[in-house]
Amino acid sequence: MKRFIYLISPPKIDEKIFYKNLNNVLKTRRVTFFQIRLKNLKTKKLINIAKKIKKITKRNNVKLIINDNPFIAKKINADGCHIGQKDLNFKKSRKILGENKIIGVTCHNSKVLALKAKREGADYVAFGSFFRSNTKKTLYKANITILRWAKKKINMPIVAIGGIDNFNYKKILRNGANFIACSNYIWNNRKLNPVLAIKKLKV
Repeated sequence: MKRFIYLISPPKIDEKIFYKNLNNVLKTRRVTFFQIRLKNLKTKKLINIAKKIKKITKRNNVKLIINDNPFIAKKINADGCHIGQKDLNFKKSRKILGENKIIGVTCHNSKVLALKAKREGADYVAFGSFFRSNTKKTLYKANITILRWAKKKINMPIVAIGGIDNFNYKKILRNGANFIACSNYIWNNRKLNPVLAIKKLKV
């Protein structure tokens, strides 16, 4: 089974059911990265959750990424962190995490930001939003043109994000994305439970 999904946590998690659901989803062997994206949690609580998730990702051979926060990524020895344009900059994040950790960078719909990320040594770039997303408010709209450009020009792993589901994911992959980022489609799907939702995504 090809691993081509960059899975992002729901905005809030119910610890009673989430860990079991996560393990079952990761057991499908479609996920390469799992990003913990939990805003407005106290550091102690976030670290506690992250440690539990790390056991699940490690068991399923999935890379654990912490959103926004290289300090927490270092504290729990995650595989890396993802930084946005308003977060701690790449050079500082690299200094905190060291050379052997993954750092991905949000590039919205910008060739300039993607080229900068490559120049600085990012491990992957993320473009979006490609479709309307219920997970987060989107200020930037991306289209498949930037995927085609990035595949030719920057030669590094490309993550596409924003409203991706079982109806549109193939178009994204066909046009140059290496990974599709999913959250709402998996965790808040009104028709399918998380495992059935992820099983609809196959290449």
